[in-house]
Amino acid sequence: MPILRSEAPGAAGAPAARGPLAGVVYAIGDVHGRADLLAELHEAIVADAARRAARRRVIVYLGDYVSRFPRAREVVETLVAPPPRGFARVVLKGNHEDTVVRFLDGELRSGHHWIRYGGHATLAEYGVDVDATAADGPLAARAAHLEAVRRRLARALPGAHEAFLRALALSHREGGYAFVHAGLRPGVPLARQAAGHMLWIRDPFLRAEADFGCTVVHGHTIAPAPEVRRHRIGIDTGAYRTGVLTCLVLEGARRAFLQTAPALQPQSCRLT
Repeated sequence: MPILRSEAPGAAGAPAARGPLAGVVYAIGDVHGRADLLAELHEAIVADAARRAARRRVIVYLGDYVSRFPRAREVVETLVAPPPRGFARVVLKGNHEDTVVRFLDGELRSGHHWIRYGGHATLAEYGVDVDATAADGPLAARAAHLEAVRRRLARALPGAHEAFLRALALSHREGGYAFVHAGLRPGVPLARQAAGHMLWIRDPFLRAEADFGCTVVHGHTIAPAPEVRRHRIGIDTGAYRTGVLTCLVLEGARRAFLQTAPALQPQSCRLT
């Protein structure tokens, strides 16, 4: 598979490398069911790592594996299975996984929200049908339908998949980098961040000028290209609709990006 290489963009105000990093870290943005792109990116990561001297190799996944694109079950199967040989794996929770768990635990409002934002595609993969009319109908009918959907999902979800969803971590630290799904609340130490902010925050984090004491690597907010800012690096490039799944590569003081090519271009990965 052809791979092009270049260093990460040196945007004005881009964060200085905060080390030390032990080895090489690959951080993957929001997958949202794109099992095809994840497999392609894994191949590119293995090939890239083979050219590096680092012995410690870690892949960090930033959450949102389910919803939107109809291959989420395959994504979960991939992440339940062992990582590529020679790699450690860190799998973080996204807001979509959190919503699924809340739904399974009986929070019907979370189920309604999840279905409206792409959850129906994942439910169909597990053999659970959703009646769109009932899902948006009167409150009583909606609640009864959502409870029926919840029960069917609980029966259909393999135990290993449910255990995976429930075991996901909220954050991870490597050297001077913090990895989290959505971002951090300004002015709050990492150890005291609320789960809701790490899973859902947008504007207060994206617009913050404060130093978080680390460079935050995150997904959750789609941008046309990786965003390298003074305090953060955003890598959600909307893979489910663009065909571009992004991976940030960190080694020592260097940064680069692996990306799958857009769907209308020949299947390949590129570093950009």
